[in-house]
Amino acid sequence: MSGGQARPSVPATIAKGTVFSIACALVILPFIGIVATSMAPAEQISAAGGLVLFPERLDFSAYDAILSGGIVTRALGVSVLVTVGGTAVSLTVSSLLAYTLTRRALPFRRGLTLLVVVSLFFSPGLLPTYLAVQSYGLLNSLAALILPTALSAFNVIVLRAFFGGLPPDILDAAEIDGASEMRLLTSIVIPLSKAALAVIGLFYAVGYWNAFFSALIYLNDSAMWPLQLVLRTYVVDDNTITGYDLASDVIPAQPALQMAILVISVLPILLVYPWLQKHFAKGALTGAIKG
Repeated sequence: MSGGQARPSVPATIAKGTVFSIACALVILPFIGIVATSMAPAEQISAAGGLVLFPERLDFSAYDAILSGGIVTRALGVSVLVTVGGTAVSLTVSSLLAYTLTRRALPFRRGLTLLVVVSLFFSPGLLPTYLAVQSYGLLNSLAALILPTALSAFNVIVLRAFFGGLPPDILDAAEIDGASEMRLLTSIVIPLSKAALAVIGLFYAVGYWNAFFSALIYLNDSAMWPLQLVLRTYVVDDNTITGYDLASDVIPAQPALQMAILVISVLPILLVYPWLQKHFAKGALTGAIKG
């Protein structure tokens, strides 16, 4: 085809479709197996060796057990609290720092920006971080799951690039009208940056929701464990879930309980992501290109 790209041949299209279908199957089938096993009866799970793709009948006893109280229900509440609170704190401090670094009147602006960039390549390490958390009295508190990771240099750089690309005429006009820096940020910059903030918020939320190592080293009380640490204990370490843990009289098959916990740990992100997907490409790519 002259003047443009040649259309792919039929064999090439078939090959691409086949590869794409196989890739989708490799991603979807394990998830279907996890969901199906969590809702399958105990006898079918035992006969199938622990993994079921098509349950003979739906059995929700695993979900009833883990949501009726006990450590799993408590851990779910902790994860929600840490994720919502941590995302709010991270978005706030990241937006304030990113906006500050875009202001030309800020003394040593380039040096401060360089410090943020350098922090991408050098991390303090586990032991200094632990000692810092200990010195501030944050051990065995939920604040230890939020404050040490509240600020991401990468996210600050993306937000700074996005904020810096906003039309300067709008900000200049607001300054002439007497708007303060905080008014500029809250009334102009943030409303115009919803796409970038949605993406950065998703990054932070996924990080807080999936984090378990911080809880493992900072929390001594199992009553404060987030869901991911409980999931690791019951699935990775293969610990047995007891009636004491679940506050339930009926204890379903162990694989069903493990898969049900796994489904509950994945479901919130799956529900949130479609609402933010429309902002993902615009927010991430625009900030990266402008930076």
